[in-house]
Amino acid sequence: MTTRPKVRIDIDFIPVIHEEKRMILIRDDVGLVQEGLALPQNLFEFVAMLDGRRDIRDIQMELMRRNGGNLFDTDEIRGLLEKLDSWYLLDSRHFRESLARITAEFSALSVRPCAFSGRSYPGDKTELRALLEEIISSAKAPPNAVPSAIVAPHIDLAAGKTSYAAAYSLLKNTRPARVIVLGIGHRMTNGWFSLTLKDFETPLGVAGCDREAVLRLQKPAGDTIADNDFVHKSEHSIEFQVLFLQHLLPPDSFSIVPILCGALPADPESFGRDAYVEKAGGLLGALKTLTNDPGIPTLILAGVDFSHIGLKFGHSTPAASLEASASAHDRALLDRLAETDAAGFWQEIMRVKDRYNVCGFPALACLMEILPPSSGAVLDYGIYREKATGSAVTFAAAAFRATERNP
Repeated sequence: MTTRPKVRIDIDFIPVIHEEKRMILIRDDVGLVQEGLALPQNLFEFVAMLDGRRDIRDIQMELMRRNGGNLFDTDEIRGLLEKLDSWYLLDSRHFRESLARITAEFSALSVRPCAFSGRSYPGDKTELRALLEEIISSAKAPPNAVPSAIVAPHIDLAAGKTSYAAAYSLLKNTRPARVIVLGIGHRMTNGWFSLTLKDFETPLGVAGCDREAVLRLQKPAGDTIADNDFVHKSEHSIEFQVLFLQHLLPPDSFSIVPILCGALPADPESFGRDAYVEKAGGLLGALKTLTNDPGIPTLILAGVDFSHIGLKFGHSTPAASLEASASAHDRALLDRLAETDAAGFWQEIMRVKDRYNVCGFPALACLMEILPPSSGAVLDYGIYREKATGSAVTFAAAAFRATERNP
């Protein structure tokens, strides 16, 4: 173990109330931490000290300072650190070796297994189809237009029911042969995009990856793509979209181009749309070419959510105090989106310096650059409130109709 222990930066610490006690739930999208692991508040405070700068002696002194001068034995501290390391909470050799092992195992697969079957949606095919049909049947009559692009949520299916219904009811008007699926790489640590050649498996079958299309993207994408596709393993934003595609489109009638979009800087002093387009221009141009492939009807699909507010997402106050301002920000973004005003979309996100954690921003930024000339419309907007954590997530549905083909 390192002499200066450091907690992993890629796990979430979520405040919850369990049996009237404040606990900190650990969420690890990598999948090494045991699901459901929660720390008592005092242990979390110890973990929060592990910033990679303090050695055992420094930790001992800080504990003494916080506990009225009581001395903590260094062997006791080491034992606690070893336990935390065994739980995969520390950025250590143990963690990195395990991560390398499961990354290699995933890389060798040709089909991505579903990660959320039986957890976020039914694992039984019949039950899943019934749920999806219930969602779709709740939609109002969709516009009679063939969409060039759709924006749908990636929140839990039940929570985002109205927006999923509004977005996917439009598939009744189209039969795409290729779907470019832009998801969010919530845990991407390198690159702006993650491509994969894997097919996607769900209880409804296997959605084939358009490998030829993905290979056409790799070279022009250059260093904007991640060095492996491991982030796809436990990411839900594409998996949830595939469920609806499989339910609504004839089997084997379409293939997907799965792309996860990672976080982008939103600092107006150092980064903006021009810098994004300049660096990502190779990939964006290649994606535009895909949308114009003759004889291959192509749909662009963005699986995104909007604001993430409250204690769970790093704010110092509960979501209720931020909801009005976050919703106003969302509405401004959606207006720019519907107007296909990419410059205005960037200006709005940078105006607030992404204060409201709009996780869908990277995928929507990509979408707006690769859309054919289109007219857009916002179809639905909703808020999911999580009382236990004092947090909330917003989501929406939108659609675009091509007005002319790209030259």
